[in-house]
Amino acid sequence: MNLMRATDIIRAPLSEILPRLSAALADSVPHRALAELSGNCAHSPVKIHTAGPHDTWAVTAADLAALTEQARPGRPWQGRAVVAGDEKQVLAVASDATERGALLVVLRSDAAKIKDSDLLAVQALWDLVTAYSARIVSEAVPGPLVLSRVAAGARAAAIAELVDTHGAVLSGLLGALRRRDLDDHNARARAIDLALSALAELRAASDRDRALAEEAAGDGFARLVDSLRPLLLGRGVQLDLGPPGTEEGADRLLPADVAHAARAAVRSLVSTLLDEQGPGPDVVKRVHISWKVTDTDLRVAVRDDGPGALSRAVLENHRIVERLGALDGRIEVDAVPGWGTTVTATLPLEPPQGPRNDPLIVLGARELEVLGHLAAGKRNRQIAEALRISESTVKFHVANILDKLKVGTRGEAGALAHTWGVHTP
Repeated sequence: MNLMRATDIIRAPLSEILPRLSAALADSVPHRALAELSGNCAHSPVKIHTAGPHDTWAVTAADLAALTEQARPGRPWQGRAVVAGDEKQVLAVASDATERGALLVVLRSDAAKIKDSDLLAVQALWDLVTAYSARIVSEAVPGPLVLSRVAAGARAAAIAELVDTHGAVLSGLLGALRRRDLDDHNARARAIDLALSALAELRAASDRDRALAEEAAGDGFARLVDSLRPLLLGRGVQLDLGPPGTEEGADRLLPADVAHAARAAVRSLVSTLLDEQGPGPDVVKRVHISWKVTDTDLRVAVRDDGPGALSRAVLENHRIVERLGALDGRIEVDAVPGWGTTVTATLPLEPPQGPRNDPLIVLGARELEVLGHLAAGKRNRQIAEALRISESTVKFHVANILDKLKVGTRGEAGALAHTWGVHTP
């Protein structure tokens, strides 16, 4: 296996990572499809790529979750497992390159045993892909965040609707079968068992979605603290913590994207407070960080004892305001010369009401990339070189962007991109 293709894989937009990974594995691990179960992607934890243009696979989260018991990080597993309603030859590769882990399942096209050297290469590639994808999420890039919140909200609504609908049907079935005028006891008992199993599976699906899409505020704060310690190492800065207690909502579940964005914002804020206000006689010696969860928001406060010279413009230069704005968040800066600076960020817990609020939801992943370059003022040739596509393809994407956004010029499209927080290279 040619590990040099790793560069090609991580240069791809997130939507093309599985296809490029499939191409890299094609020779050493012949397969018909790849499936991914990711703990770091709130809006689409299950992803599938088919090697053939006409192949379709009804792979479910339950199928993939069952394989997490077989594969362990660093120990790929190959064998037969029930996937998409049938027993198939698979290779399962788990990675712990992120806190929540990720699983890759390769649906094999043959049953030949894979060489140990190839297994090691697949493991290395999957660890790299997992770490790269997690970095994109943890940095809370605005463009993907907007789509992520909308998609996560739509997915949660769909799951809730399915649970309500099928739960009502199955509950009605149970009610009918429990009627005393039905005397076929054995048939009734079997039907009840089947219906109860179906209800349990529905609830399990809802629990799996919640586990992937949410995390407790207290756990999220603890992860933040762990990520800050390397940043403060050797700086002589004391870190004071105000973790959310019971009254501050420590047990409240936060949308994963909100937690990721809050951690990314705090890391950037702390780094900015230290770098932009020192060295000098009033150098920052103490930083206090606290989280509080209300019924509607996550409120994050970062306070230092520095010179109190930080302005909102500095935060805008570091894209902190832009990142929070992608989630309808807001930020306030209170700098008192000689006393220090307090930055308060507020992130709403609810996703946007629906895709109609965001005009960019109509664009595909590649079109969003092109739009980001348009917003940066790049010409077609520069965009083609950056994305490694032809100029004619760029022209095609630009025409589609203008048509979908119902604008007449590249400048208007770029203005929309800036308004809605699209990442500009």
